[in-house]
Amino acid sequence: MSQKRVVAIHDISCFGKCSLTVALPIISACGAECSVIPTAVLSTHTGGFSGYTFRDLTEDILPVASHWRKEGITADIFYSGYLGSKGQAEIVKRTVEMLKTQQSMVIVDPAMADFGRLYKGFEDDFPLAMLSLCQTADIIVPNITEAAMLTGMEYLEPPYSEEYIEKLIRRTHELTGADVVLTGVCFDDRRIGAAICEKGEIRYALTRRVDAIYHGTGDVFASAMIGAILNDRSLQAAVQIAVNFTRESIEKTIDENPEREYGVNFESALPELFKVLE
Repeated sequence: MSQKRVVAIHDISCFGKCSLTVALPIISACGAECSVIPTAVLSTHTGGFSGYTFRDLTEDILPVASHWRKEGITADIFYSGYLGSKGQAEIVKRTVEMLKTQQSMVIVDPAMADFGRLYKGFEDDFPLAMLSLCQTADIIVPNITEAAMLTGMEYLEPPYSEEYIEKLIRRTHELTGADVVLTGVCFDDRRIGAAICEKGEIRYALTRRVDAIYHGTGDVFASAMIGAILNDRSLQAAVQIAVNFTRESIEKTIDENPEREYGVNFESALPELFKVLE
C-alpha cells in the first residue's frame, strides 16, 4: 500500500510551535507524507508576541498548485489552517479544487479566533470568508469562538451547557454541510475535549482537564486527528486520540516551560501517539 499524503496549507511561524511547524512533524510521525503550501511567513505567531514580522505569500500559492497539477501531484487529505488574509480563503478553495481527486478529503481548521476575539490583524468580515471556505470541506475543526463567529451565535464563556454546545454544533453543520469537530468543549472543571457532529449525530470525546492554556494546541489536536484518520481510525476514535494526545502534550509542558506563547512539548508525547496507532 502506497504512503498516504497530506497537503497542509498554513503559515510558517518560525517560533512558537503552531501551524506548519506542528502539522509537518506530527503528521509525518504518524507515517504520512506531509507536503506544504505556506500562506505566510512570520517570525512568531501573533498571540503573546509583539513586533513580529509578516511576509504574505499569497502570490505564490496558485503557482505552486499549478506546478503540482502539471506534475500530477494530489493528496489523500487537504488540510488548511491559519490564513494570512481573507483573500487567501478564495485562493485556497481554488487550490484544492485544482489538485483534489474524487477520493480526496478536505479538512479545514478555521483558525481565526479564540477567547471571544478575532486574532490580531483580521478584519471584522474575516469570518464570512472563512465560512465560504468551510462550505467546501468534508470536516471542519473550529473552537467555540470560531463556531460562534461562523454561525452568528452568541459566544459564551465556559463551562457550557449541553444545550448550547449541541445548538452551536448543529448550526455549524447546517451552515457548512461539513462534519464538525468542535474543540474546547467542557461542561465542568474536571473534563474537556471535543464534540463531534458526524452525519447529524452528536457524540463527545473528553479527557481530564489540565489547568493550563498554551498557544498552538488547536494545531496539535487537528494534526493528531488527521494522523489517526490516515491510520484508518474512525472520526470518533481519531478525535479521542487527538484529545488525549493534546492533554499529554500539555502535561509534559507545564513544569518545564510555563510560557504559554512558546507552545507545547508535543515532541515528548509522540511515543504515546505511536503506541495508540500501532
